[in-house]
Amino acid sequence: MALLGSILKRTIELNKKLPKIRRKTNSRIQQKTLKKLLNKAEFTAFGEHYNFSRILADSNPVDLFRKTVPVHDYNSMFRRWWYRSLNGEAFVTWPEKVKYFALSSGTSESSSKHIPVTKETLRMIRRASIKQILALAHYDLPPEFYQKGILMIGGSTHLNFNGTYFSGDLSGITTGNIPFWFQHFYKPGGRISRERDWNTKIDEMVRNAHTWDIGIVCGVPAWIQILFEKIVKHHNVSTIHDIWPNLRVYVWGGVSIKPYKQGFDKLLARPIGYLETYLASEGFIGYQDHPERPGNRLLLDNGIFFEFIPFNSENFDADGNMIENPVTLTIEEVDTHTEYALLLSTCSGAWRYLIGDTIRFTDVDLAHIEITGRTKQFLSLCGEHLSQDNMNRAIELTAEELDITINEYTVGGINYKGLFAHHWYIGTDDQVDAEQLKTRIDEHLKNLNDDYRVERTAALKEVIVEVLPLHVFHDWMRSQGKEGGQHKFPRVMKNQRLENWQQFIREQHKQLG
Repeated sequence: MALLGSILKRTIELNKKLPKIRRKTNSRIQQKTLKKLLNKAEFTAFGEHYNFSRILADSNPVDLFRKTVPVHDYNSMFRRWWYRSLNGEAFVTWPEKVKYFALSSGTSESSSKHIPVTKETLRMIRRASIKQILALAHYDLPPEFYQKGILMIGGSTHLNFNGTYFSGDLSGITTGNIPFWFQHFYKPGGRISRERDWNTKIDEMVRNAHTWDIGIVCGVPAWIQILFEKIVKHHNVSTIHDIWPNLRVYVWGGVSIKPYKQGFDKLLARPIGYLETYLASEGFIGYQDHPERPGNRLLLDNGIFFEFIPFNSENFDADGNMIENPVTLTIEEVDTHTEYALLLSTCSGAWRYLIGDTIRFTDVDLAHIEITGRTKQFLSLCGEHLSQDNMNRAIELTAEELDITINEYTVGGINYKGLFAHHWYIGTDDQVDAEQLKTRIDEHLKNLNDDYRVERTAALKEVIVEVLPLHVFHDWMRSQGKEGGQHKFPRVMKNQRLENWQQFIREQHKQLG
């Protein structure tokens, strides 16, 4: 029995004995976190502008902080503050000269956002990663498993440098800063991880796959599935376990795993553990701490102070834009019935910052959440209030019933004969009848969403389904410069993006004759 594996297994299993955090403690932890952030940034330009010294001296700093500092989206934060950091100025919103900026478009903006990544952010991400590794204690894995390789599929570690700062995918930034002791486990290794061309990187991993002994795979589901399929084909084997017999855990995040599960099952010889993570460009927000508890446990003591905005018409307009002074709640004020948009204050120098994700609490005491979608990734043309969570579930159920793999999909709301319709684009390489898909998706959504069911008898007159080869979705991402890494295909298309997508589809049809 390997000594290193035994030591790691015993260390990880100690995690089972750690006391559970309860609701009252959650509030105290968050108060302490906010004070640490305010103390650290007290003498930055932002801290002096909003008088952090006065907030810290107050008997209730949480309330005064929320009254004093306005809420921000990316545009307001960048226009007033972050552009100065991007130009090389130090001590703007965090007490340092920012060396790294994560490029992120989320799934709702066309141009890249520059999110500051501070030294403290990298430290907190490493700390959270260790906590997630400790969660493996619940998987009853053998000691030798802990000596296996960890394959991390992300952006290039060869970052862009303009003379003032480095920029790139967050996964590329964090991978380029992994601790020395992790190098032994990390795959695909430094040379391949520096490759900027996504297809070249994938090809390199495919060719080298048989030389690695992988136990854990981390990455966005769509790209992991593509990698697995290419490895199986290249090496002429039946499943990925023929190449990596010790693969036991898949760590994923950023999108729902539901549309991909059926496709994954076909590539595996036996079940594996799925471990969700919630790592955004703004920081490490949460992770799944037990295989039988889906969703993420918020990291309340890891450099992020959380606020929660009820995701309703009082706080957001019809396009998902936040109003000027929304209602915000702290961790002790939330419930399990409401969908919330996340507002973060972080050690990256983001303050009361809307990241664009929506969540729902599954357990308030344990601070367990599920990600339900994006503030701008929903459809409500006529009051149907269709969430991304509803869409994912309908696609999952439909794929199971028809025994097909639906790897990607997107939907747009359109005008239809004076009223409205939903136009679905389904990405699959399986043979399937579009009318069958339409009927089943529509019926499942009626069962999942009462508002949708009502509107299907009124203003929402039609559901249109168009089946497309999977490569069309990948080609679109490539055309947008968003292939690979942490890029995810948008589940809802609106406005100019929808028009661009429709034009792209028309061009694809012309090419196919």
